Amino acid sequence: MTRVLKVLLLVLLAVGVAVPTAYTTFIHSERAVVIGAHQATVQPDFSGYARIDFGPVLPRVRLPVGAPLRIGLEINLGDADVTDLNQLVARDAVIASQPKGEIATVRSTITSMAVDALLRALGAAILAVLLAVLAWKGVGQQRRRLIWDTLRHPDRRRLLAIGGVSLLTLAALVLVAVPERPSGDDTQWAPIDSVFPELPNDPVLDTLQIAQGASTDGSRALVESAFTTYRDSVTFYGKLAVAAETVNVRTPLPGEKTALVVTDRHDNIGMDPVARAIADRARAHLLIDLGDDTSNGASWEAFSINSLAREFRGFDVVSVAGNHDQGPNVRKQMTDKGFTLLKGKPTTVDGIRFLGSSDPRSSGLTAGYNGNESDNIAAIHDQDAALTKAACANAGVALVLVHSPSSAAQTAASGCADLVLSGHLHRQVGPTVVNGANGRSTVTLTTGTTGGAVFAFALGSKLRHAAQVTIVTFKDGLPIGVQPVNFEQGGAIDAEAYVPITTSPR
Repeated sequence: MTRVLKVLLLVLLAVGVAVPTAYTTFIHSERAVVIGAHQATVQPDFSGYARIDFGPVLPRVRLPVGAPLRIGLEINLGDADVTDLNQLVARDAVIASQPKGEIATVRSTITSMAVDALLRALGAAILAVLLAVLAWKGVGQQRRRLIWDTLRHPDRRRLLAIGGVSLLTLAALVLVAVPERPSGDDTQWAPIDSVFPELPNDPVLDTLQIAQGASTDGSRALVESAFTTYRDSVTFYGKLAVAAETVNVRTPLPGEKTALVVTDRHDNIGMDPVARAIADRARAHLLIDLGDDTSNGASWEAFSINSLAREFRGFDVVSVAGNHDQGPNVRKQMTDKGFTLLKGKPTTVDGIRFLGSSDPRSSGLTAGYNGNESDNIAAIHDQDAALTKAACANAGVALVLVHSPSSAAQTAASGCADLVLSGHLHRQVGPTVVNGANGRSTVTLTTGTTGGAVFAFALGSKLRHAAQVTIVTFKDGLPIGVQPVNFEQGGAIDAEAYVPITTSPR
C-alpha cells in the first residue's frame, strides 16, 4: 500500500470520526444562562430559527437566526424572581426592546458549545488515527498480508463474518450520529401580524412567528400588553437616541480626549443607545461607570451589564459598583466583560490615573440600607480614609471615582486629586471647587441618574425621572472640563454649558 493511500485512508478515518462526533456533541449540548429576567437553558439545533419557550402560560415564538449552516437554537425560559405575571411580561418586553446585550450573550454561548464540540471531535479523530496506526503496526506486515489474502478469497463463513461486522459498525455509527434530540414539535407557526394585525411595522416583529393554539388564545391580553410595552419602549428610546445624535456638545480639540460618565442606570438599558449616541457626538472612547447598574444585584440583572458592554464595545470602561450592586454577581460580570473595576489602588487607563472603589454598603430594591446604620456610616468613613491615604501617597491621581459623594469627602478636602466623580443622589451636584488642605484644589461633581430612576427602579418603556450623563474632557492625562447632558421625561435633551476645570500643579 502506497504512502499516499495510507495517508488518504487516515484522513478519511479522521473525518469519518470527527464529523459525527462534532454533530452529535453539538446538538445534544445544553447550557444554563441568564437571559433577561430568567434563568434559561439554551440548546442548539439546525432549524435556522431561535425558538423561545416562555412556559405553559405564554405562547412560544420563533424568529430566523440567519446563522451559517442553518444553526438555530431553542431557548427555554425558566424561573424569574417576580411573582406577578403582568410585571414579568412587562419586564421581558422592555428588555426585548434593547436585545443586543442578550443576543451577544446567547451568541457567545452557542459559539462556546460549537468550539467544545469541535475540540471533542478533534480529540476523537486523533484517538481514532492513533489506534489505527498502532493496530496497523501491531498486526505486522506478515499478518497483514495473510489477512489481505484471506479477504481477497473469502469463504462463505468469512463473508458472513465480514458482513456482520460491517453492518454492526454501520449501525453503531448511525445510532451515534443520526438521532437528534426528540423534539416532538408539531407546532403550527403563524406570522405575528396575522394573529395581532393591529401591531405596527417593526423590523423585529415583522420576522417573528408565534405558535398557534390554546396558549396563544388564552394569553392574548398578556401578549398584547407585552407588545404594547415593547412598541412604546422601542418608540420612546429610539426617538431619544436619534435626537441625541444631533445634540450640540463640545468636541475635543487637538491633544484632548473625552470620556462619558454614566451612573445609577438601575437596569434601564433603553438609555444605553442614547448614552452611546452622546459619547459618539463627544468623540469619546472611554466610559466611566459609577455604579448602581442594577436594582438589587441579582443574577437575573445580568442583562444590564450585558447591554452596557455591548453598546460600548470597543471602549475602555472604568467602573465601580454601587450600593445596589452588592454581592458577587455584578462585580464578576464587570470583570468578565473587560471592565476595569477599581479596587482602591491607583490604576492607569488610556493615560489617565484613576483611583476608586465600590460602595461598601448593600441596599435592597427600595430606599434604605441593609444592616446596621452605624456600620454603614463606619464603612463609608473607612473607605474615604483609605482613598485619601492612597491619593495622597500617589502623586498624579487625576480622577477619584466613587458611587456616593460621601465616600470621597475627605479625599476631596485633602486636595490630592484633581476631580472626584460620584453618583448615588440621582441628581446633579456641582461642579464644585474644594480648596484642599495641601493648598491644591479639587473639583467634585455628582452626576444624576442615567437611567432616570425613581429610588432604585428605572426599567420601563419610558423615563420615570429626568436622566443625565456627563462628558469629561482630558488633556495630558488631566481633566480640563465637564459638560452634563440632561434628558427630560418628555424626550427633550439639553446640553449644559461646558465648564472648564483648572487643575493645580502637581
